[in-house]
Amino acid sequence: MKRLSLQWRITIMTALLTCAACVLTNCLVGYTGMRYMDAIGSNISAFNATGEDSSQAFDPTKATPDDKVTIVVNDAQESFGTTTWCITAGVTLLGGVLAYFVSGRALKPLRAFAAQVERVQPDNLSEIRLNEDVPTELQRCSASFNDMITRLGEGFSAQRQFTGNAAHELRTPLALMQAQIELFISEHSGLQPETAELLGLLQEQTERMSRMTKVLLEMSELRSVPCEDDVELGPLSEEVLTDLAPLAENKGIALNCAGDALVIGSDTLLYRLVFNLVENAIRYSRSGSTVNVSISDSDSHVLLRVKDEGPGIPKQYRESIFQPFFRLDKSRSRAYGGAGLGLALVWEIAALHGGTVEVEESSENGTTMLVSLPKRSAALTEQ
Repeated sequence: MKRLSLQWRITIMTALLTCAACVLTNCLVGYTGMRYMDAIGSNISAFNATGEDSSQAFDPTKATPDDKVTIVVNDAQESFGTTTWCITAGVTLLGGVLAYFVSGRALKPLRAFAAQVERVQPDNLSEIRLNEDVPTELQRCSASFNDMITRLGEGFSAQRQFTGNAAHELRTPLALMQAQIELFISEHSGLQPETAELLGLLQEQTERMSRMTKVLLEMSELRSVPCEDDVELGPLSEEVLTDLAPLAENKGIALNCAGDALVIGSDTLLYRLVFNLVENAIRYSRSGSTVNVSISDSDSHVLLRVKDEGPGIPKQYRESIFQPFFRLDKSRSRAYGGAGLGLALVWEIAALHGGTVEVEESSENGTTMLVSLPKRSAALTEQ
């Protein structure tokens, strides 16, 4: 029963109640009808026993009056009982059908309410509000949900503002630290091995922190970037592959790109999206393998796939990799200079453009990342 929809629950309960009412009515009416029939039969038998007008009711040469009356009354009782049970079944069935359609119409506002709730996304909390012109039973729920959306929007906004402020404040001292370390190394060429190793570690970590603060600052400023340009993904992807060619050559990895499509968005952000996906694929692919970028379109979306030949992603982590600071292999991520923000930024950019990003397939032979973005015509329709 728990797996059934609310409409079917109402239908089944209404049908059961209708059936119970019909059975009870049938039993009461049937019992009363049978008693009256028995009384009528007894009166007719008593009347015929006196011999009055017996020739008008029965033919004495064919049957005795009592036997004939009993047969007629019994047939009437059976016919009456069969008819009442057929009526009970028919009324129950009709009641169930009517209950299904009536409950469906009564639950229509609830379905509309659910559809409004489904349109709520983390990136549109400040823009969307549920319609409070709903039945009385849903008005309080709608108002409470709108209040919750407002609080969540304020919370996300405060979080983004804090992240941006923190990244902005960290950027200056980190840049100063990097400059001082580089200056010290350049002025002191004859350092002890231990000192040189320590300075190298400090330089590496400050550079890593600088990259991290840069990405955090980019993520906090995403909402302020206009997404109204006509962007051709084919040439943009070719530009990304050209910029990443030196990194790929160091590992002996070939880069391929095929297809093209037009979308509406930010050229800068979409470049960053493709760049992060391809860079991630190069870093984790095996030496001598190939990274393929393919672009195609469906009826309403543009599909961008980035396929590598790396070790694959376990199934239980295929959603977690898009969370900030999540790293599947922390030791390898540190070796590659990663901070666990590249795919999180990709997810943010895709969501900002009304799209999605996911792991389409992954195995020990490689991983395919799929980005789905609205086509130019669909995006214009939404706007």
